[in-house]
Amino acid sequence: MSESFNQEQNPSEEKFTSSFPPKPIVEEKSQNALRRSLISLAIYALMFYFLFDRNIVYIAAILLVLIIHEMGHFLFMKLFNYSNVKIFIIPLLGAFTSGKKQQVSQWQLSLIILAGPLPGIIIGCLLFWLNKDLKNETIEMLYSSFLVINLLNCLPFFPLDGGRLIETLFFKENYIIRLVFGIISIIVLLFLFAYLNPILLIVPVIIGLELYNENKHQKIREYLKHEKINYHVDYVNLPDKDYWLIRDCLIFSFPKKYNLLTPGKYEYAIVEPIVIQQINAVLQVNLNPDLNLFKRVLMVLFYIGIFVGPILLFLLNR
Repeated sequence: MSESFNQEQNPSEEKFTSSFPPKPIVEEKSQNALRRSLISLAIYALMFYFLFDRNIVYIAAILLVLIIHEMGHFLFMKLFNYSNVKIFIIPLLGAFTSGKKQQVSQWQLSLIILAGPLPGIIIGCLLFWLNKDLKNETIEMLYSSFLVINLLNCLPFFPLDGGRLIETLFFKENYIIRLVFGIISIIVLLFLFAYLNPILLIVPVIIGLELYNENKHQKIREYLKHEKINYHVDYVNLPDKDYWLIRDCLIFSFPKKYNLLTPGKYEYAIVEPIVIQQINAVLQVNLNPDLNLFKRVLMVLFYIGIFVGPILLFLLNR
């Protein structure tokens, strides 16, 4: 454990064991989330239009690809009873879908990941086959958008869907391997995005910041495990006492970020919403490893087939 949790600063020490007030209640605001998504979608389109001098048809095609991709994730999360499922549009960078479920199946999570790029790749292949005789430039642009964006997203690097699939199948519960995988992903994406579009270099920078924060969070989990505090629980079922103790750990780990907060002083602060987000990042879901080695190998072969299928289609129809 880091020096942040030495004996002199132990948040579970008697000097910090005053009465614990109730943890803050998180209100779900689905309407606000929908409004933010629509506004972000509009900003995405405007930035593409003005920064890249693209026509309306091209921008509409990109947005269509993104929406179909994220709706795949969204629908499968709903199918597997995830709660608070939301789609976020990030101008210029893309989009992502989030949801909550404490008991997560390895099989279901793999399907949720594949449900994003697979429909777009199938649509792209169908449009390519349809256009082989028509030779329509608009259809060509559309199938190229579907195939390029979704196949790029299938590359085996985090946080792309391909990387998330490999992580889910083989080492989601192993922090060290995930850390190494993240570092390799940053290096590869730096070169890839520098070649494709320098604006995308912000993605590996964001991944680096996430890895830094995750390293801090992992140290907090190690401390919590030592203190027999359960962090494999969702926020709703997190005991009030554990909320405030994890909050103290965050204050010790991020002293500059929470310099206005005092460990052991259990009262709500203006930055409490940020604290809640950080605590949710520390908490972990329970992953049910319901795929044996044979099934995981089959899943990997299917994953490889996602790339092989479009390549064969192009070669056979040249």
